[in-house]
Amino acid sequence: MSNAVSAFSEDQVSRLTGLTVSQLRNWNRTGFIQPEYKNNEVRSFSRIYSFRDLLRLRVLNQLRNVYRVPMQELRRVSKELEHLGEDMWTSQKLWVLNRKVVFEEPESSRKREIASKQYIAEIPLSIVTSDARSDIVKLNQRKNVAGEIIKKRQLHSSEPVFRGSRIPVSAIVGYLKAGFEEAEILRRFPSLLPEDVAAARAVQHQKGAA
Repeated sequence: MSNAVSAFSEDQVSRLTGLTVSQLRNWNRTGFIQPEYKNNEVRSFSRIYSFRDLLRLRVLNQLRNVYRVPMQELRRVSKELEHLGEDMWTSQKLWVLNRKVVFEEPESSRKREIASKQYIAEIPLSIVTSDARSDIVKLNQRKNVAGEIIKKRQLHSSEPVFRGSRIPVSAIVGYLKAGFEEAEILRRFPSLLPEDVAAARAVQHQKGAA
């Protein structure tokens, strides 16, 4: 990925990590995870995250929101790994066992807090990293075509999709009908942009008026 793509707003980070904006703000306020850059001149963009921030937040989203690791446990692990610096969440291979984070001690190569014969859910950090790069590229590629609806042969039976994606417009219309807010839809579909949701809403209104 080009070094030019290295700074992300709060909303972009939320969409690219799966964390909610309220989680990001809470972690920033409590000092757990704070953005690398700060811009005090523009209030709406006062929190600017780096690509390194993005990677560790994607890992933390898996730990907190997928594997349901308690915040107390995450803070404890953070303290134990603080000697590794800012890359503590991405420089180690991590596992989860019984909602506890497991890591390998560099000195002994022994895994801490692992009970025998129990399933361990490994977090593939290399995949987290590559997925992040892929999602950022997709997000940037779609900026020029956001809100455009097209039909392609052999793609969802020629059902309308958003240009530059394989997401059916009907899927987003369904979310809107179900009462989902734009922010939640964008969080669930990181490659979409607000213009796409607006286009889906226009389709919804057209069908309603028909």
